[in-house]
Amino acid sequence: MNYLEFEKPLAEIEGKAAELRAMAAANPDMDVAREAAALDQKAQKLLVDLYKGLTPWRKCQVARHPDRPHCKNYVDALFDEFTPLAGDRGFAEDEAVIGGLGRLHGRAVMVIGQEKGHDTQSRLKRNFGMARPEGYRKAIRLMDMADNFGLPVITLVDTPGAYPGKGAEERGQAEAIARATQKCLSLGVPLVSVIIGEGGSGGAVAFATANRIAMLEHSVYSVISPEGCASILWKDAEKMREAAEALRLTAQDLRRLDVIDRIIPEPLGGAQRDPSVMITAVGAALADMLKGLDGKDAATLRAERRQKFLDMGAHGLSA
Repeated sequence: MNYLEFEKPLAEIEGKAAELRAMAAANPDMDVAREAAALDQKAQKLLVDLYKGLTPWRKCQVARHPDRPHCKNYVDALFDEFTPLAGDRGFAEDEAVIGGLGRLHGRAVMVIGQEKGHDTQSRLKRNFGMARPEGYRKAIRLMDMADNFGLPVITLVDTPGAYPGKGAEERGQAEAIARATQKCLSLGVPLVSVIIGEGGSGGAVAFATANRIAMLEHSVYSVISPEGCASILWKDAEKMREAAEALRLTAQDLRRLDVIDRIIPEPLGGAQRDPSVMITAVGAALADMLKGLDGKDAATLRAERRQKFLDMGAHGLSA
């Protein structure tokens, strides 16, 4: 288990309990059950206290937790007969974007998501979930395919933002993001999106301009990272805590502002504490959101999706 900075007291208690059990395993004559149980109880109470009132900055840390289930974990667990589709048919394959055909609870769908990777090698391969223009153009190609065959589109968003490198800019990063957003708005099939970790800037909006948007309880969704915002406003990245408060990037804030439609509860201590429970909950939420869009024709889906985004900012401004 990787522990976040604010979880260090919890790490000490759980570490002591694990140490006691390891000693008992090496020496069967030792009876540590009572002491270990007491430590477990103490750790559970502390875990509840820590997660009861997370600040926006701590939610950012949880959303970035390295053990949190990533897009590939959801795809592997939720979608039967998943067939990956690669390349933008113009420049290259972008490993930061996973896309393909699969079945959710027996229903054929197109799945597109951003993958950060889980270790050094995979994170470098996936470019830490930061898509280049070819990643967005691949997403556009797959959305077109889904539209042609009448398949609902599911997007799983988890990115710090689009890749800002020189090559990406030369190949039209801003144009690719804009066209992906435009493609989301023009789809004649249901489009549902879940922010599973970070929803960063236009790189997230290009996947999440959807009929229904859900966020995990401790995920974040914002026009810029707290560190980037602090660097611009205060010329000091260390003011990221103040920036996180001002950005209203938590699922709870965004639900009050009607930017998203639902919050998916996480296991106590975050999705990383029980990935299988989290993945099951996301699968149920996706199926429910798609069911709510059944029976709507292409014109209605487009009109409702467009109106949803036009209305953003008109509600909950006093929250």
